[in-house]
Amino acid sequence: MIRYILMLAFLLVSNTALPAEEADHAIHQELRALLQGMEQAINERRYSDLEPYFVENLRVTTINQEVISERSEITGYFEKWFGEDGYLKTLEITLTPDATTELYGDKTYGIVRGTGDEKYVLADGRYFDMTTRWTATVMKDSDGQWRILSLHIGTNFLDNPILAKAESALMTFAAGGALVGLILGWLISFLFMRRKKASA
Repeated sequence: MIRYILMLAFLLVSNTALPAEEADHAIHQELRALLQGMEQAINERRYSDLEPYFVENLRVTTINQEVISERSEITGYFEKWFGEDGYLKTLEITLTPDATTELYGDKTYGIVRGTGDEKYVLADGRYFDMTTRWTATVMKDSDGQWRILSLHIGTNFLDNPILAKAESALMTFAAGGALVGLILGWLISFLFMRRKKASA
């Protein structure tokens, strides 16, 4: 008798848990599609296509710590960096979440974090790779679509390829300055000694 009661309880729990698991699976599928859509839009330089993935009054802190607070500002931000007069030529990005989105409340909000593997090509042809960390808050909007409410992107300041290139350029400049200083010092000394001999 006890055996049958336990089996009945197991079936009841399984039947009630299954719809919830299926619902969560559908949510995570939608969120994966959101992430992949953003990734493709960036890699294909379709920056205006990023706007529908965000709520209207978003809060985004970019990798250079610039703040975007309106959806219409997204395209302008990318075009400033990747446009005809921009410092950067292309960006290829791969977004990898650490785990599935943590859902809260009535499963209309969530938090997800992960890494971004970013490959940049500069306007002058140079290139570098960078690994970033990002955290996003997502919400189910009034039309039933999942969108990003806030996004923060950061990188390790001590392991930054842009900083490394700047330091390398500074060292080259300093070395060049030192060499010029030595040459000028030698030239001044040579002229001084020559003038001294001529006057003797």
